[in-house]
Amino acid sequence: MKRKIYSLIVAFTMVFATSCDLDLLDSPNEVTASTADPSWVLNQVQLSYAGMFEGISNTGANLTRILSQPNVNYQNAYNATALNGVWNTSYATILSDIQFIENVLNTEARPLPRHVAIGKVIKAMVLMHLVDHLGDVPYSKALNSSDLAPTVDSAADVYKVALDELVAARAAFAIATASLPTDLYYNNNVTRWQRLINTLELKYYLNTKLVNSGSAARIAALVAEDNLLKAGDDFVFRYGTSQTNPDSRAPKFGQYGGGGGAYQSTWFMFNLTEAKGLEDPRARYYLYRQVTRNPTNPDLLRCLGEIAPGHYLAGSFPFCLPNMTATGRGYWGRDHLNNEGIPPDGFERTMYGLYPAGGRFDENSGSPVNSPTLGAGGAGLQPIMLASFVDFMVAEAIQTLNVPGNAKQRTLDGIKKHMDFVRAFSLASSQASVVTAFYPTATWDTAVAAYLTKVGEDWDAAPANRKMNIIGREYWLSLFGNGVESYNLYRRTGQPDGMQPSLVVDPGLFPRSFLYPTDFVVTNKNAPAQKPNLGQRVFWDTNPEGNGWIN
Repeated sequence: MKRKIYSLIVAFTMVFATSCDLDLLDSPNEVTASTADPSWVLNQVQLSYAGMFEGISNTGANLTRILSQPNVNYQNAYNATALNGVWNTSYATILSDIQFIENVLNTEARPLPRHVAIGKVIKAMVLMHLVDHLGDVPYSKALNSSDLAPTVDSAADVYKVALDELVAARAAFAIATASLPTDLYYNNNVTRWQRLINTLELKYYLNTKLVNSGSAARIAALVAEDNLLKAGDDFVFRYGTSQTNPDSRAPKFGQYGGGGGAYQSTWFMFNLTEAKGLEDPRARYYLYRQVTRNPTNPDLLRCLGEIAPGHYLAGSFPFCLPNMTATGRGYWGRDHLNNEGIPPDGFERTMYGLYPAGGRFDENSGSPVNSPTLGAGGAGLQPIMLASFVDFMVAEAIQTLNVPGNAKQRTLDGIKKHMDFVRAFSLASSQASVVTAFYPTATWDTAVAAYLTKVGEDWDAAPANRKMNIIGREYWLSLFGNGVESYNLYRRTGQPDGMQPSLVVDPGLFPRSFLYPTDFVVTNKNAPAQKPNLGQRVFWDTNPEGNGWIN
């Protein structure tokens, strides 16, 4: 309940504060500039960012079929309340606390360059997320406690602020200091933070490539400098196994013990297990099947008693289950935009697995996840920016911007690097013995080699105008747990195309951005008029309007 004075003022600026919060302004026990521990404040920033990323990532995963979207159409799924939580956490907690560190706690008498540097990187990421999902948003007046109704800044300007913050963070990291915070991401490894900054700059120029004529040259320079994230530099938030006081487990592990939770995507599971004619070696890390044979009871899986929609049949899309042949394999999820009621399938549907949720590795046991201590006990991670993502982004730049390099090799490197990361994470978990019993090193290496060979063959057989589809497809498959980058990729390139459509013929406009949160437009007299629909594109998305581009 307690908040710092500074955060309270900004919270009042962005969303009306409750009377309970206002009472704390005069509390003698309230944390103030003179009593605040800078590391504690930064810890709150780091934890809040992980939570904010989880929410916004799931949204992108639903849209890009990494997870099933449980609504009949996009308008129902993404109304004006959809990003209230992201909005409030971004402004009233993360950005306000970072400003509190920079402008109040960081003084000439007590310089805090490392705290400031980490805060600036997180600020840059938050601003990019806000623009990527909403377009024009408040910034220049948003954290001014004297302005209770901040206006929006142009999305391009806010994006540029994010880039400037990365530049400033790079300089702050170069300042020697003995005042080190508790760094929940890199444990004060400056080299890794600097590589992350460069990688986020790469992301900035790739996202803006359609509106920025300088993107290709700057990306080429970053690639030539070769100081981007490398194996072992992965920017992740790691969770623990404590169930209470506080619950430190990965949010995606929450379905363990109680059953249910998010439905996995039929389309994503199809691409992991059937589409290439061989199983993606990561499938058993990503997903855990509670049954190993397809269900036969339509009371549990209603689509078993239904005929696929005509547009599914015309496009040869999988319907209901990824594999309907014989008894199948028990991959049990839902098709895109399926809003049917929830049957008693909580201990039968396919669940999150070991990576990244900290759950169970799928070794064919086919037993229910009916205990909160199963698998790795929730010791999962948030894959915010991985070294493997760099290879896919560079491959896209090579293919679409003529940046020097070998796009095929970069794609294969990205796949291999991600598979190595998933494997290493799993072998460092409490599930290591289960993993190695099923996948001894030789078996794993053979499976990875076969997969890389298949993708290489697909690349060689693809015409020039279809190679970006392979890059996009493999990046998408490596983004399990990160819907932020899959959503950007999909709008930026339209790839991977040919996604499983909605069950209804017309689901409405695909969200190219989201409606402004009600907590903003209802309480702020200077908020812009609400967007007319979900088809409004953010400034860097100049691809064709409507659902002809993506859907």
